[in-house]
Amino acid sequence: MYKYYGLALFAVIIDQWTKWLVVKNMELGERISIWDPWFGLLSHRNRGAAWGMLEGQMWLFTIVTIGVIIAILYFYHTEAKGKPLFQISLMLLLGGALGNFIDRLFRGEVVDFFDVFIPIIKYDFPIFNIADAALSIAVVMLFITIILEEKAEKKKVKK
Repeated sequence: MYKYYGLALFAVIIDQWTKWLVVKNMELGERISIWDPWFGLLSHRNRGAAWGMLEGQMWLFTIVTIGVIIAILYFYHTEAKGKPLFQISLMLLLGGALGNFIDRLFRGEVVDFFDVFIPIIKYDFPIFNIADAALSIAVVMLFITIILEEKAEKKKVKK
């Protein structure tokens, strides 16, 4: 049951390490082109939630994040038993939540750095980090888990 906690720890370590590299090696606002114009690293800080919403509401983020962490742990130990995809998605969710929570606690802001631009539709995707990516992947995996479980339940009912 505890074997997937390493995944959450791995996500937090990679997230914090990459953020440390950005803070240590790049000036705020500096951009390093990787694959122009599609992808680059841009040293950015976010004092809000996703896409800068609710900027400066640190108390709200703290309360919500603690609640989310408690919920993740509850579901991991009750509902996810014997369901590896569910367990993995919850641990990625935990790692992502903790990664950005650590930033808010110790920096007062979240370090973002992945800069993606889609020239075909002229869309500049919001700058994000490893924790954000872990959260996004986890949410997609949770949807897949829910869909697969619903299909399995329908098969049981039909039998």
